[in-house]
Amino acid sequence: MWTIPLGISVSPKLPLFSPSRFPQSSLSRHFSRSDSTGICKASQAVEIFPIISPEIVVREARIEDCWEVAETHCSSFFPEYSFPLDFVLRLDRLLALVFGLSVPNGCRRTCLVAVTGASEDDTFCIGDEDLKIAGFGAKISLNKGYVAGILTLDTVADFLPRKGPLRQRRTGIAYVSNVAVRERFRRKGIAKKLIAKAEAQAISWGCRSIALHCDLNNPGATNLYRSQGFRSIKVPEGAKWPQPRTSPDMQFNFMMKLLHKNRTS
Repeated sequence: MWTIPLGISVSPKLPLFSPSRFPQSSLSRHFSRSDSTGICKASQAVEIFPIISPEIVVREARIEDCWEVAETHCSSFFPEYSFPLDFVLRLDRLLALVFGLSVPNGCRRTCLVAVTGASEDDTFCIGDEDLKIAGFGAKISLNKGYVAGILTLDTVADFLPRKGPLRQRRTGIAYVSNVAVRERFRRKGIAKKLIAKAEAQAISWGCRSIALHCDLNNPGATNLYRSQGFRSIKVPEGAKWPQPRTSPDMQFNFMMKLLHKNRTS
C-alpha cells in the first residue's frame, strides 16, 4: 500500500504530520512533497459560510464530510498545484478516502474530524448513523459546521511488525495516521483533541495501546506526541519493521502509548 504525508502544524514554519494511510492511486504516485523544509503553505478553498461558533467538536466522519476531508488533506501538503490539477488531486484523494475505509475481516478503521461551528448534540439531523455508505455514517446534519482537522485510526496493523513465523497481524494496537489541521485553525489545540478522541475510540475497540510514525526531522510533531504520553520505540538493529512509504529519504520515529480503560473522550 502506498502512502503520502499529511499533517498539522504547531508553528508557521514546520508542519506536524503523521504519514497518510489513504491508499494511493496511480495519479497520486506522481505527486510528492516538494518543499524539503517542511513549510506548509496551505491554500484554502473559498469559504462561502463563515464560522459562527469557535466550538470544536470531534466525531467520526460522515459521508457529508468527505470532500472537506480531501480538501484538508490536499491543501495542507499540495498548495503548489493550481486549477485544474488541484481539483483533480482532490477528486483523487476523495476516491482514495472512500474506497480506503474497506478493511480485512476483524479489523476496524475510522476517520475522525474536528468540526467548528457545530453542535455537540447534532440537534438538526436527518438520516441514520447506523446506516453506512462506503464506511461513513449516512446521518446528515443541517448545522454540521466546517471540517478543521482530520485523523485516521485503524487496527489493520499494516505498519506494525508482524508476529511469529507466520507473520500474523498484531492485535490490540490501534494505529494513528492522516493527522492534519487546516492552517487557519492551528495552534488552537485541535490536534490534541483529535488524539484524545482517537485514544477513546481505540479503548472502545478493546485496544491496549496506540501507535504512530512521526518524521524524525519534525521536532514539533515529536514534542506534541510526547506531551500526549507517546514514547519512542527503538527498532532492533537489523530488524526490518514496516513503515509508511513516502519519500525515500524520509526517516520515521515509531511511537507508542499504553491506553487506560478509565480514560474518556
